Order: sequence, then structure tokens, then C-alpha cells
Amino acid sequence: MDLAITYNDRELTFAPAVQNVESGLRSAVLVSLFTDRRAAEDDPLPSSALGLRGWWADAWPEMEGDLVGSRLWLLSREKQTAAVLHRAQEYSEEALAWLIEDNVATAVAVSAEWMRTGVLRLQVAITLADQTRFKDVFNYQLQAA
Repeated sequence: MDLAITYNDRELTFAPAVQNVESGLRSAVLVSLFTDRRAAEDDPLPSSALGLRGWWADAWPEMEGDLVGSRLWLLSREKQTAAVLHRAQEYSEEALAWLIEDNVATAVAVSAEWMRTGVLRLQVAITLADQTRFKDVFNYQLQAA
């Protein structure tokens, strides 16, 4: 049985997969956005951070510079400002850039807005190499409720 990744504002979970391109792409987007990419040496860390995080296998990438996940976790204790929304958009697009680099997509766009206190809404639009479009909306909780 194949599994698909699902997300519920706080955690990634697994469920039986429906076999189609969109479910596979959605799983790839979920991993890209909602796993923690290693912070850059000069990134300001949240006060609760115990290190730079990141996936252990990024130490030995298949291709130089490949990193898994996003830096959205760095926003966990930030105030709800336009500047934070801009960083959320940048971090999300950075996390999905591999789709273009690997010729899966020709364009990736993300917009970010505040859904409610402590929760970002990310609207993702991806134009695939065959010119079909994938769109989805994801909520990301920045702070513990």
C-alpha cells in the first residue's frame, strides 16, 4: 500500500494514497514546507531553538547545496507583521524552488496572510512542466495554542 502525507496545521501524518500526480505533488509540497530546513549561520533563531535544526541527511546531499524543508520554523515567536509575512513567502518559495531546479515545474508562487493569531495561511500555485497548474492552501501554526 502506498502512503500519502497529510498535514493538520501542526504535524505531518500518513494516510493511504490515491494514485495520481496531484497527490504525489501535494505530498512533496508538504514535506518541502513543513519539515525544518537547517537555518543559515546568520539566521536569527527563536529564543526556544536548541540549534540550527535541519534534516540529518542534508549533511550528505545527493547534489551539492540540496536542502530539505523550509525555514518557516524560524518565525515561531515573531510578531504578526507585514515583514514576517514577506519572510514566510520567501521561505516557502525557497523550500519549493527544487521543483523548478529539477524541471518538475516552470513556476512556483506563494502568498502568505494571517489567518488568525499565530497561524499563517499559505496559498501555493505551481505551474508544472506540462503547463498544468497545482493550487492548494495550507495553514501553518507558528505558536503553540
